[in-house]
Parts: sequence; structure tokens; C-alpha cells
Amino acid sequence: MRKLILFLASNAGLGYAPFASGTVGTLAGIPLFYLMASWPWWLYLLCWAGLLALSFWAAGKAGKIYGVVDDGRIVIDELVGYLVTVAFLPWSWQAAGLGFLWFRLFDILKPPPASWFDRKMKNGYGVVLDDVAAGLYGLGALRLSLMLLERL
Repeated sequence: MRKLILFLASNAGLGYAPFASGTVGTLAGIPLFYLMASWPWWLYLLCWAGLLALSFWAAGKAGKIYGVVDDGRIVIDELVGYLVTVAFLPWSWQAAGLGFLWFRLFDILKPPPASWFDRKMKNGYGVVLDDVAAGLYGLGALRLSLMLLERL
């Protein structure tokens, strides 16, 4: 079970990247966005909710295994947050790339309430919810960016 937990929490090992593990871990979201973009909204939401529940569990368990609640190798939260940023958009490299940049920016900056979850909830829920909050900021910024680019 330990190997499964660490496999899931690290996005199939991406969290073990020797540098910028959160950025590398977010890369797992791009092929998943490609796959899920054509799904009906309700199926996207259902799959995302299942992944959210799985990430709460895996992040919490992995934090206990590592002895650090938000260990850098835990990157399943980046996957969940990125999928919030690109939710319900049709697939395009432009949306995938801009979504990646916006999500990473807000995940690093952690504007409220992301910073609150990061500081106050020292468990799997807090590890994931700060990325969900960053994903919501990314969602707004991405849609605004795509609208502006469309007008140019």
C-alpha cells in the first residue's frame, strides 16, 4: 500500500524530479486535460471530484510516510489544481500552456485563501486545497487571457 500511496502522491514519480518538483508534477495535467477536454461537463466534474478525494487521501498518507505534511515530492495537488484552471475548456496547446503558466504563478504566489490553507491546514486537505484555490485564480486569468488573445 505504501508504494501505491507514494506513486499516486508523486504523480507517477514526477514529484521526485531533482528540481522544481511542483512544476514538473503539474506537467501530468496536460495529457489529462487533453483526455478530459472532450468529455461532457458532468463527467469532467465527476472525474475531477474523484481525483480530488483521491488526492486528499494520498497527500495525507504520503505526508505521514515522509514525515512532512507538504513534502515537495507530493505533487498530486498540482494535478488537481491545474485541472481546475483548465476546467471545461476545449483542448488547445494555447489553453494548456497558458493554463500551466497561470496555475504555477498562483500556486507559487498563494494569494488568499490559498495562503490560509497552506499555513493553517497542516494535513492532506490543506495540501490540496491551496492548489484548488490557486487553480481558481488560474481559471479566471486563463479565461481572461484567452478572451484577450481572441480579440487580437
